[in-house]
Amino acid sequence: KEGDCFDVCSSDLRRGIVLTRRIEIVGGGPAGLYVASLLKRDDPTTIVRIREQNPDGATWGFGVVFSDQALDFLKSDDPETYDLITPKMERWRNMTLVHQGEKVTLDGIGFSAVGRLELIQILQRRALSLGVKIVHDTLVTDIDSIEADLIIGADGLNSVVRGDGENFRLTIDYFSNRFAWFGASRPFDTLTQTFLKTRGGVVNAHHYRYAPNMSTFIVECDEKSFFAHGFDHMDQAQTTRECEEIFRDTLDGASLFTNRSLWRQFPKLWCENWYHGNRVLIGDAAHTAHFSIGSGTRLAMEDAIVLSQSIRDCSDISEALKLYESTRKPIAQKIVVAANTSAHWYDSFGQKMSLKPIDFAFDYVTRSGRVDLDRLRDLSPSFMQRYDAEAGEKSVATA
Repeated sequence: KEGDCFDVCSSDLRRGIVLTRRIEIVGGGPAGLYVASLLKRDDPTTIVRIREQNPDGATWGFGVVFSDQALDFLKSDDPETYDLITPKMERWRNMTLVHQGEKVTLDGIGFSAVGRLELIQILQRRALSLGVKIVHDTLVTDIDSIEADLIIGADGLNSVVRGDGENFRLTIDYFSNRFAWFGASRPFDTLTQTFLKTRGGVVNAHHYRYAPNMSTFIVECDEKSFFAHGFDHMDQAQTTRECEEIFRDTLDGASLFTNRSLWRQFPKLWCENWYHGNRVLIGDAAHTAHFSIGSGTRLAMEDAIVLSQSIRDCSDISEALKLYESTRKPIAQKIVVAANTSAHWYDSFGQKMSLKPIDFAFDYVTRSGRVDLDRLRDLSPSFMQRYDAEAGEKSVATA
């Protein structure tokens, strides 16, 4: 019977008989679901099972944001999934910064977003249609007891597949800023960042719509402001009320919704080894990328593509894992370095709050050091026209 296929194969394995390749995936988020679909699509005879600790329909967070055209990588490799996801996405071409009560538009810096639960449900239906077995409400605690040709750790920051990280040469540190993730009962026209000075210091909100009537709303503050506001003594309900009050004008009557909306510090996690034995890591289990560049889910899905391609192109699992790591790790590392650079800007944004809005926006958009003026003029001509004009006015005034 289909439901017993893993038990049958395990029995045959103990007798020394291998019927087909068996792959176990720990973690039923976007990374685990997507790699399962690709593996099953490329080889329908492979037995693929996902074990997810949460109940079906449960997820953390609200919307998932992608930088503009970030899903284009799916078009050539997986047009079926691309066609399922993209009609559900909210899209916009510009970005907005609000500083000192003034809006600055960064034209040409677009994003798209989709509800996290909706994305998971789309990927889950796709996986099931291909024959992937998904088991919810299953907490994996003993990886050694799993009998499979390959075990994929798609189980995030606290990966049980990675364990203590020694075999994967794990390093982890945390940025000093605190953030809490909410939903808001109103849409915003663009991905907007609102920077405020309050009685307790400086705060920032990242907010963007992921559905016609809902938005993600991430509140962030530096360490000093976190304690000055007393957030360290507030429960989730008190934190929500305080954030609603701080961003009352931004929310314009909308409410904030919670879903494990606890204060966190973003982790800088990196594994030097992405596989050990028959265990391999993808997504946040192997690396993290700060949410300010909108690449975390994209990175995980691209990991899934390269891993599945490596398995498809190699007859031996160990060779496939070597190919996956050597191909994918250098590319991911460049994005992670860019994400860390972006995150460091947020850790010190309070020091820049005295800048005029246009100068603050320029400092923000050039924070990575990778965007020169010529490229920025091509990317955001309207913004740069305003910046050049105000810079000229300052020069005249100074003279």
